[in-house]
Amino acid sequence: MTDRTNSLSPPNGGRFQTNLSARDVDNHIELKRVAFLLLLALWNAMEVQGEASEAQCDYKLALDPRPHSVSILEFGAVGDGKTLNTIAFQNAIFYLKSFADKGGAQLYVPPGKWLTGSFNLTSHLTLFLEKGAIILGSQDPSHWDIVDPLPSYGRGIELPGRRYRSLINGYMLQDVVITGDNGTIDGQGSVWWDWFSSKSLNYSRPHLVELVSSEHIVVSNLTFLNSPAYNIHPVYCSNVHIQNLSLYVPPNSPYTVGVVPDSSDNVCIEDCSIAMGHDAIALKSGWDEYGIACGRQTTDVHIRRVHLQSSSGSSIAFGSEMSGGISNVQVDKVHLYNSLVGIEFRTTKGRGGYFKDIIISDVELDNIVTAFVACGDCGSHPDEDFDPNALPVVDQITLKNVIGTNISIAGNFRGIQESPFTNICLSHITLAINSASSSTPSWVCSYVSGFSDSVSPEPCPDLESSYSNSSSSACFSLFKPYGRTAAF
Repeated sequence: MTDRTNSLSPPNGGRFQTNLSARDVDNHIELKRVAFLLLLALWNAMEVQGEASEAQCDYKLALDPRPHSVSILEFGAVGDGKTLNTIAFQNAIFYLKSFADKGGAQLYVPPGKWLTGSFNLTSHLTLFLEKGAIILGSQDPSHWDIVDPLPSYGRGIELPGRRYRSLINGYMLQDVVITGDNGTIDGQGSVWWDWFSSKSLNYSRPHLVELVSSEHIVVSNLTFLNSPAYNIHPVYCSNVHIQNLSLYVPPNSPYTVGVVPDSSDNVCIEDCSIAMGHDAIALKSGWDEYGIACGRQTTDVHIRRVHLQSSSGSSIAFGSEMSGGISNVQVDKVHLYNSLVGIEFRTTKGRGGYFKDIIISDVELDNIVTAFVACGDCGSHPDEDFDPNALPVVDQITLKNVIGTNISIAGNFRGIQESPFTNICLSHITLAINSASSSTPSWVCSYVSGFSDSVSPEPCPDLESSYSNSSSSACFSLFKPYGRTAAF
């Protein structure tokens, strides 16, 4: 074992196991060398270039290589897909915690099927999954801890009360990397989907990765499969980079979601392929009175070069839990396909919060039922204590440079009478409506106002004002994140 300290003892009464053959040791040393080179390439690609960033994904975290590395094999793990390795993961991370002030450390997961229940990460840690390594989530719910609800939600998302802890967790961490050579994290979620559909769960379902109140997070170069609910959930986090991932669940998996930035800032999601039962990417910031009290928005988010598919939800969703507010979001160069909705903004009375300063550009839509939705009566409430007079604000939303094929409905914008959606800006949008929808209106609008230029089919009258005819319009696009905007 590398750099072991004698004063350290494992939790849970466990025992560090290091009975490796000489061949195992040689192989492990070579694999660590390969892993180090792969991580070095990743870190080199993420160096700050010393110049102003055009968008959040151009701002790269400056990370240093880890000077220490151990294999999960050194803690008695067995990669046969049957042996439960929760204690091995817990022991390994407990041991590596001692290197937090020594440059951090790496936990190496070699090829194999590593069955485990939920476990927690530590700061200044890299979890590296080699090609052929599969972390399997246990299908026994007793292997998943029960934890309190998030403060900004006040209860579990699906059921009142507590919730299952996610498979891989972090709380108040700094500098955490979850990466690999296209290793896999498989939640084996089919049993959870069945329990959810049959209403036999006592607590809300777990996610695959959840990081809470943490900073400087990287998740990259991995495949995520069969999550019980969300795949990646950064909540109350800052400086999160999600890159080069493949996320997949079967189309009929109920309310499964890909990446969910939640009351988080400075988030980049790029170069990912995501296919979900519900939403592919969903931005959130708390639920009704709990989210309002928490008061933490989701802001400075950049999404680019992603391929997204959603069977029963939206390729990109905003809300409906958005009571802390969502602002300064840039989405560009995205491909949305085979989805119920392409891009959707969801809110309702009682939410409070806001959507503002959001620009979505260079979008390719293919085989989408409804291209764009803005809904003022979407979503439920956590309890009866919400304030119906807490009205959300939807303002300064720009959609531009969009091409769509095989679209059934161009847009459905349903605002709130007491708080209409304003400054919805449409520019250079061409949607090919399929022949089966010839008798259905292409656009449906109520309590919404905005501007349009070069949009086909023509939008509803409330959105037909030209940019040039309103020199004082508040039709904005994001120029750069961090609160900087520029008018058309």
